Amino acid sequence: MNRSQGEKNENLNDLQLRKFLKTVAVVAAPIAAQSLIGSSLNLVDNLMIGHLGELPLNAVGVSVQIFFIYWMFVFGFASGAATFISQFYGVRDYVNIRRTTGFTLCVAFGVGLTFFLAAELFPEYLLQIFTRFPEVIETGAVYVRIGAPTFLLVPLTQAFTVALRATQQTMRPLIASASALCLNTFMNYVLIYGAFGMPAMGIAGAALATVISRTVEFGIIFYLVFVRRNVIAGPLQEFFGFKRGLALCIVKNALPTTINETMWGLGTALYVAAFARISISAGAAVQACNTINSLFSMAAFSVGDAVLILVGQKLGEEKLEEAWKMSAILLRIGIMVGLVLGGLTVLFGRPVLGLFDFTVEGETDAWRILVVYAATLFMEVYNAVQVTGCLRCGGDTRFAMITEVSAIWLIGVPLAFITSLMLHWPVYLAVLAVKTEGVVKGVILTRRYLSRKWMNNMIGGLDE
Repeated sequence: MNRSQGEKNENLNDLQLRKFLKTVAVVAAPIAAQSLIGSSLNLVDNLMIGHLGELPLNAVGVSVQIFFIYWMFVFGFASGAATFISQFYGVRDYVNIRRTTGFTLCVAFGVGLTFFLAAELFPEYLLQIFTRFPEVIETGAVYVRIGAPTFLLVPLTQAFTVALRATQQTMRPLIASASALCLNTFMNYVLIYGAFGMPAMGIAGAALATVISRTVEFGIIFYLVFVRRNVIAGPLQEFFGFKRGLALCIVKNALPTTINETMWGLGTALYVAAFARISISAGAAVQACNTINSLFSMAAFSVGDAVLILVGQKLGEEKLEEAWKMSAILLRIGIMVGLVLGGLTVLFGRPVLGLFDFTVEGETDAWRILVVYAATLFMEVYNAVQVTGCLRCGGDTRFAMITEVSAIWLIGVPLAFITSLMLHWPVYLAVLAVKTEGVVKGVILTRRYLSRKWMNNMIGGLDE
């Protein structure tokens, strides 16, 4: 009798696990596909620009660091806000979902306006942070100035993308991103090389194509939310009628994630700055490898988004044990995904590198850098799932911030400059040295995860 009952419970658990994994696939797969599309958009840019030579590729590589830093700010603040959206969705509180979305949009757009003005007025000064070569600065300034309007478009798109994802509507942002990729690829071909009677604009054409595709992407998101009357759509006063108590709670949670991602983005950009100072060839190799690696890594990081959405909802419902079990399964999935995609990076990386117009030295460096990225991808995914998924879904953003910022600024950035500029190591060994910060970070995050101190309900007691 007891044995029969135990078998019955075991079968029930198996059924629940299969149902959960199906839910994970439904939530994570579109996010992974959207990330893959976004990375593909960057790869298309770099492949087309790479055919123009190593100088344009290096110039675009350092130029996009400015956009990357802003993107990390938006991602950080939106991630902090997504904690609330996912938990509000757990109790189906759509009014506060709209208020959180509107507040996110206002903050991100305000900062985006500052970046826009700086990029339009003095891009050369910004680029001097990342490179010492005058020809790279002069070429990159063209890309930054033309691409500046994306600083105003990204916050509009990202605020609603986060809201759609956190309410398990992950297919809709995917549609917008897929459309943007197709348009960007076509416009790149037309504007970079001068097809169909258009003038050949080079990297200026790549920047313009990106602005056009980002505009269309926002238009599609706006249509899917407001014209199609999505559940998160509502009166404008609800989006901008956020109350002081909610705004302060969002800021308190989102400020650490914003500092976290912005400082992480700035630190990563300084890696590129250090490596790019070795030589123009080394800078181009790093840029190509970053683009290829992002094809696989960004898709893998979708597991972290799934943790934030699914586990966050359980925390909002006060189902702590269920949230714990979900997080453990998703962490294992993240490690397995990282190992598989690391292998695929090695398998397909070399043929993709062959599409770039490298010197012999540049191609050798690029391949060795790519092997380093592939071998450490599982570790990067594990840490990302911990930070962007587990810790953030429970509002443990301050600990996540301290861990990540300390690792990258006390270990990673110093190692990047010491190995590149003082020890004069080859660029691939400098990249390998920087990866040690991920090992230290992983140990600290594991201890925090096992303590369960990150499991918090963030919406309990909030006034409507």
